Amino acid sequence: MTLYYSQTFGAVGAVIEKDGKILLVKEAGGLDKGKWNHPAGWLDLGENPQDGAKREVEEETGHRFTPTHILGIYSLVKNMANGETHHPIKMIFLGEISPDKIREIESDISETKWFTPEEIYNMDAETLREKDIKTMVKDYFAGKKYPLELITHTIVNKK
Repeated sequence: MTLYYSQTFGAVGAVIEKDGKILLVKEAGGLDKGKWNHPAGWLDLGENPQDGAKREVEEETGHRFTPTHILGIYSLVKNMANGETHHPIKMIFLGEISPDKIREIESDISETKWFTPEEIYNMDAETLREKDIKTMVKDYFAGKKYPLELITHTIVNKK
């Protein structure tokens, strides 16, 4: 089955810092196998973005995640080698993770690791999944953060 993208789609993720280092996850398969990424993924249909970020961080790191702020909303246009254009709108959260893992990581992630900002800035397209991760890390260390109330989640049931 061939997928055709004609609109933007929603993604959620997190920038998690501890002792001056940022937590990244390594992709276990697909086109991005072996590349580092921030914990992130698709927002499920009808899902509150905060809940989506909690779910994605837990699935990809094994830690419980508690969002405290929004780092930003990032628009990433990717012109793919196969001629497709992907355009995720990424809502990136800041927050805290549980000190201990509460579950095993999902099979699409092979490992997690803490990196200094300099290590991330020096990663190239063969190592880092998305270039905008560098921007997110810079935004974090520049002190950017917004209240969670910036996002309003509404479900309308028309019956």
